[in-house]
Amino acid sequence: MTPLPPTACLLLIDLQQAIDDPSWAAAGPRNNPGAEAHVASLLDGWRLTGRPVIHVRHNSVNPDSTYRPGQPGHDFKPEARPEPGEKIIGKETNSAFIGTGLEDYLRQCGIEILVVAGVITNNSVEATVRMAGNLSFDTWLIGDACFTFARHDLSGRLWRAEEVHALSLANLDGEYCTVTDTAAMLSRLG
Repeated sequence: MTPLPPTACLLLIDLQQAIDDPSWAAAGPRNNPGAEAHVASLLDGWRLTGRPVIHVRHNSVNPDSTYRPGQPGHDFKPEARPEPGEKIIGKETNSAFIGTGLEDYLRQCGIEILVVAGVITNNSVEATVRMAGNLSFDTWLIGDACFTFARHDLSGRLWRAEEVHALSLANLDGEYCTVTDTAAMLSRLG
């Protein structure tokens, strides 16, 4: 793979304490138990090489949400805590591009390549990646640095988290982004 340019941006989505609340796993456990370790490795690589990092923080307006500001769930997970100088973008919807100024910021900084990781694969990650692709960003999704939870479909069938995750990645790859893994992306940092 070709090396990433110095402007390639790591975009981390909703990696907050809220996602550890048991309510998210009501239909079944999450997949990718090592996702946070992969996120930490990506962050180390980006910081070591001085590439830009953006942390997307969900600021839920739903009073019952585990992501609501003013409670412990709103805090970043330890593996994904921003360092001084790293941009934090607050969002209130599932897409990091809606009502946030993210696109303008990326364009002003000359960022054309986005490397995305975070949660939930089939929700905020997927919504953000679809928009990034539609906005013509060269978007890479790190499959092993994302996770989701089991879900029931409209007929009531239960889909394991691994299945939900795999289908979400398949829907995105080649159309909105390129799906890869942590090791392959880190090898491109030079």
